[in-house]
This record gives sequence, C-alpha cells and structure tokens, in this order.
Amino acid sequence: MQSIIKRDNVEVPFDTGKIAACIDKAFEATGGYEGDGKRVSFELTLNVLKKLEETFGDKPCTVEHVQDLVETVLLEGGFTKVAKAYILYRQKRTAIREARSELMDAVAEIVRETNRENANVGNSPSAKVLQISEAASKAFYLNRALPPEERTWHVEGDIYIQDLSWYGKTLTCLQIPLGRLLLNGFSNGHGSIRSPKSIRSAAALAAIILQSNQNDMHGGQSYAYFDRDMAPFVDREYSRQEKNLRENLATLGVTASEEEISDLVDKHTRNETYQAMEAFIYNLNTMHSRAGAQVPFSSINLGTDTSRAGRMVTECFLRAYERGLGKGETPIFPNLIFKLKYGINFDEGDPNYDLFHLAMQVACKRLFPTFSFMDASFNSTFGGEEVGYMGCRTRVIGNVNGPQVTDGRGNLSFTSINLPRLGIRAKKDIGLFYRMLDETMDKAITQLLTRYRLQKNLRVCDFPFLMGQSLYIDSENLKPADKIEPAIKHGTLSVGFIGLAECLVALTGNHHGENAGAQAQGISIVSYMRRICDEATKKHGVNVTLLATPAEQVSGKFVVIDVEKYGVIPGVTDKKWYTNSFHVPVECKTTALEKIQIEGPYHIYCNAGHISYVELSSAPGHNIEAYENIIRAMAEADMGYGAVNFPLDICRDCGQQGLHNSEACPACGSGDISRVRRITGYLSTLDRFNDSKKAEEQSRLTHE
Repeated sequence: MQSIIKRDNVEVPFDTGKIAACIDKAFEATGGYEGDGKRVSFELTLNVLKKLEETFGDKPCTVEHVQDLVETVLLEGGFTKVAKAYILYRQKRTAIREARSELMDAVAEIVRETNRENANVGNSPSAKVLQISEAASKAFYLNRALPPEERTWHVEGDIYIQDLSWYGKTLTCLQIPLGRLLLNGFSNGHGSIRSPKSIRSAAALAAIILQSNQNDMHGGQSYAYFDRDMAPFVDREYSRQEKNLRENLATLGVTASEEEISDLVDKHTRNETYQAMEAFIYNLNTMHSRAGAQVPFSSINLGTDTSRAGRMVTECFLRAYERGLGKGETPIFPNLIFKLKYGINFDEGDPNYDLFHLAMQVACKRLFPTFSFMDASFNSTFGGEEVGYMGCRTRVIGNVNGPQVTDGRGNLSFTSINLPRLGIRAKKDIGLFYRMLDETMDKAITQLLTRYRLQKNLRVCDFPFLMGQSLYIDSENLKPADKIEPAIKHGTLSVGFIGLAECLVALTGNHHGENAGAQAQGISIVSYMRRICDEATKKHGVNVTLLATPAEQVSGKFVVIDVEKYGVIPGVTDKKWYTNSFHVPVECKTTALEKIQIEGPYHIYCNAGHISYVELSSAPGHNIEAYENIIRAMAEADMGYGAVNFPLDICRDCGQQGLHNSEACPACGSGDISRVRRITGYLSTLDRFNDSKKAEEQSRLTHE
C-alpha cells in the first residue's frame, strides 16, 4: 500500500511507523508492555499490515479502516484491556472531532445570518461575535465539562439545560435593590457614583445599573419596587425646584403666594419626572450590553406606592410609555408590570385606582403593562412583602436559607423537562408515566445541583458589579477572592417543563382545554412535580422551585428530536412546537374566561414563575371595561401573573398604527411595517422570531 486517505479525503503517503506508534500509545495507556515490547509492537504492526494487504491489496484505504484493524489485531492477540483503552481513545477523539465540526458548522451559519434563538439579539457584527463565542462555549461545556450522563440527557432531549453557553460562568437573573444603590451610591468600575440630587439623574443611573448588571449575568434584570425606590428622588426634585424658584423670585423681586409657589413647584417637578421617565425608556431601548449585541432584558414593577412622589413616578412612567418612542413606536423594553392589590389600587375608591385605570389604558395600546396579583393565595403570605415578577414570568420569594424577600435575589439556573416524551413513552399507562416522571425530575435536579457546584465556587471578582457592588443579599461582606456561595445560597434552582398539553394528549387522548378529565390529570401532574421540588429543597438545603418554562428555543428543539424518535403523532408531534408550560394550545378555540378558568389552578404550583395570556384580535382601547373584566377574572382565578395580547403593527416611517395584515401603510404608502408580538413574556418583532415561534404565532386563535 502506497497511500492512505485521511478524514478530510486528502490522499497522503502511507506510513507504517504511524501504526506502530498508535499501538505503542495504546499499551502505554494501560501500563506498558510486558516483556519484549519492541517484538510485540513489531508483530502486531506486521499483523495489521497483513490484514490491510489481504483486504485492500495495493489500493488506498482510509484512516478509519486502519484503526478498525488495529482493534481487531489487539483483540485477536489477547490484549483485551489494551483494545478497550484504544476503543475508548478512538471514541473520545471522534467526539472531539465531531464537536469541532459541529462548532465550525454553527459558526458558518452565524456568519451567514445571526441565529434567532433569542429574539432580543440583533444582526450586528457584535451580535455575530457574541453568538460565535456562545457556540464555542456551548461546545466546550457539552463536550468537556458536563458529566457524560448529563450530556446524554440533554443531547437526546430528556431535559434541556437552559443557557448552556453560560453554564459555568454566571447566574441567570436578579431583582436589583435599586433604592439602596441610588441612596448609597455605587461604582461601575471607573470611580464611584454618588447619590443623585435630581429625578433625571436618578433615572439615568437606574438605566446604567440595569446595563452594568446585565454584563455580569445572562438573564433578566428587574426592579421589584421602581415607584417606591424612585420616590425619594422625586422628593429631592421638589426641594430642588422650590429652592430654585424662591431664589429666582427673590432675584427678580417678584412676590408670589405659597399656593402659587406650591403649584409651580409641582408643575416643574412633574415635568422633570416625566422627562426622566421618558429618558429612562429611551435609554433601555438604545443602550446595549453584552459587547453591544443586545439591549438589557429589563423589567420594572410598580403601582402600589401611594405616596405623592411614588404616584408621580407611576403616572409619569405610564404616560411616557403610552406616548412611545420617537415616531410613536412601542418600546420593547422595559417589561412593565403593574402590581394589583386590594385596598391600594384594585377597586374604585382605592388611592391608586386611577393609576390602575391608566395602566389598562396604556396596556390597551402598548401590550404593557402586564399585571401581577399581590393577593393571590401564594403571593399574600410573606408578611406584607410584595412579590416582584419579571417580564419573562420569573418569580423569587420563598427561601430556606434566609429572608423571604424579592430584592437582592434571583434565579441561578433552570433546566426543563420534556413532558410530551414521557406521555408518548408511557403509552397511556399512568403508573408507568409517573415512574418515568420521577426519573426525569431526578435527572433535572441532579443536573441543577451539578451546575450549582460550579456556580457556588465562582469568586466575587468574577462579578465586578453584581457581587462587587453587593447587589445579592449577604454579599456585602465578601472580599474579591471569596467564593460567592454565601450569597447565592439565597437564589433558586428551577425545574421547568414543556408541553403539558401534548403530554395529556399522548396519555389521555385529550388536552386540558378539551375535557375535565384531562384537566384533572394535568393538575395532578404539575402538583406532583411541585412536591418533588419541595422534597428536593428539604433534602439538599437549596431553593429548588418549579417553573412554567418560557420556552423560546426548546419548544421547537424538543419536537425535532421527538419526531426523529417517535414519528409524527397527531396532537403531539405534528406541529413545529410544543405548547409552553401548562398553557392551553394556542390553536384551541376557547373564550377568554374559559382559558382563564383552565389555566388559573396551575399558578399556585409554579412557584418559580408563571403567566397566562388572553389573545384578542385587535387593540381593545375602545372597551376598557371589558379589558378590566379580564384582569379581574384572572385575579378571581387565583392567578399570580397575567397579560392580554393582540397584534401591534406600526409604520416605521410615519407612526401609523393598527395595520394588522396590511401590506402597506394607508397613510404614507410605506411597506416598512413593524409587527410587534409578545414572545415568552417580552416583546419583539416577528422578523426576529425563530421558525417554531413564527409557526406558533400564526396559529394563535383569539379568545373573544
């Protein structure tokens, strides 16, 4: 044999010495030769060459053929241990080559077009570099860091490790203690920032804080008490405006009554607060994080501060959000969450009821705010502590390791399980289903604990803003070289789930939107998963919680894998997506109240986060009374978090709205139309949706 074909199909001269070297390395890996190593190596090499000649003659063979024959010769010679070591070595090298090949394919695809797994990432050069680095990082963790069995669970689709590219580097999200940072000052790495004297400065710093912490984390950034935390700076603005006004009046020699002065101060303060809130919204839609690849995943909660200053923050923010961006476009960020509470804002006569009415008016035009319910049975039991949500649905409050608070805590990581697969494999055997559910939940929790062991050993210096500025509770006394476990033990590890509806179809023949029996089975499944999470919390001493997964990527990924394994099954794998969490399928025809009644009972079990949607055909601004009835029905159904969706299309050239299904703007003739929809809790434009989410959006039926 004169030549050999390499794996890249290049033909090169045949080299007998490489066969001998390969055999020598296999023996070295198992302790070396016994006796005359040179003679054994020579004889084995000669046997390989004989088999090559018998099989191929003088025709070239491939590297794989040679390696196969090395295995055969080792086994035939009685060197079983050496052969096993050689086989394992080949498998490892094959895995590395395949990973490199997959990585290069992924990079080539990103270079051609930014992928759409995250609808908040644009198509800029920075975005491409970010996604290339994420692809490399994902390949590293998948092939080098994950325990082999956990890698298999993920790759084969039993579970899905969310945000795998950030696996051992950082944490998911945080409810940022804005009030403390603004009152005490902070540093973003190039000098200290003192406490602001005006509401405009406070709002500017609030945006910078979100941006700075986004660079330390891969998930959402949120303020749980935006109105309360900004109120002191409205009060400072009052004082500043009054001082300036009195000085100016004295300089001009003009007198004014106290009532006139009070009215002018209030007017100027309100104007400054509105401008501050408008600038805050503009900043969060323009200032980028993650090396310029995306704007921060930001959320703010407000609505329950009844002070003069707190009410002004809420009112001005809502009016600025309602006005929109430069041409009237809907702001994509921040996610805006209005907290509802009886005695505060939920009923006529409550001190902030007017703000609730304004919030609904804005939501009827802008899709935000969404609404969280502080009096839900699972939100009202924390000693008066208000529960903050994030736009994606994340909720953090319970804590086995410290105070049950929202501020200064967040989700550490989450891993989702593939419920439809369990339904398919059970073949309508409920007992078998629950046994497999036990196994899969154990896989997810095992994986979360593996990841937590990496996370807790990260150092404060790895998080210059998050830990360096003591945003996480119990991080204030940590030094740069300290491990972060004393702080992140307060965070949550969340098990998510996908496709309850498709799972029920596989198990019972119907989903929970179709009959009461399937609904009862659905509640049984989700409540059972919650009990497993609670037991894991007690067993491991960390906060293990159950999440209604906001499935942007995985709802489509799971389907692709399951179609390959089980084929197309009507009602289960016959779409491009699995239904998010416990939601009724988007193509199911129900009324708004029926959907609310079906989904409401699931919220109590999903303590890591939940949301329910009602889908309307158009903006309901002409009928706020009906909109309010929907929100009240959500509260009566014991929901924690809910929203109303409708198409939101606007001409990018002239700002004309209400252009659903229009190919061109009737006002200016432009075809440049922005089509905004809600995706997994936040807003984005349809052109940024991935294929499975586009298909899901097109199938949404309205709940009139």
